[in-house]
Amino acid sequence: MNTSINLVPQPLSPEAFEPYGWMLGKGLATAPATAAFSNAATDFWHEHAFDTGQSDQTEVLWVNYRIQDPIITTLENHLLTQQALIPLTGEVIHIVAESTAEGGPDLSTLQAFRIAQGQGVCMRPGCWHSSRVAEGEVTCLMLTRMSTTVDLVAHLNEGKPAVESELRPLEQSVLVSL
Repeated sequence: MNTSINLVPQPLSPEAFEPYGWMLGKGLATAPATAAFSNAATDFWHEHAFDTGQSDQTEVLWVNYRIQDPIITTLENHLLTQQALIPLTGEVIHIVAESTAEGGPDLSTLQAFRIAQGQGVCMRPGCWHSSRVAEGEVTCLMLTRMSTTVDLVAHLNEGKPAVESELRPLEQSVLVSL
């Protein structure tokens, strides 16, 4: 591997995450064009219209992240669907990169974000990513495409070729501050 890339996670903001997708959990939106409701008992507002791509079902997953290794050796990419990640029990450090014109991870766009409990991100298709935790285990809610999960599990468990996702070893070592 060539020289190492050192990443210091930054706080999550809509502007900073925009090249990779959308920040979730921005707070009550009351713009006239937004579907929103607020009273003494409840608030709700439109956050994001999730897109699984052409003709497949949205899947809700529970994901437990435990990996605390600061060295990132592989990034994952989903080709057909957005993927949302919302930490429910702690903070996740989420590493992302845009795709190059050839489809690989563009390491010049590599960033790490701290996603606080109750916030979240929704990645665009083609966003390379990996997740870490600083300590313990963090349970997350994930929205994804059902066929992408089936495809990825078949690849990881049985060695079948992945069609809807790609896992790519990095040619350069990446160290993220946890």
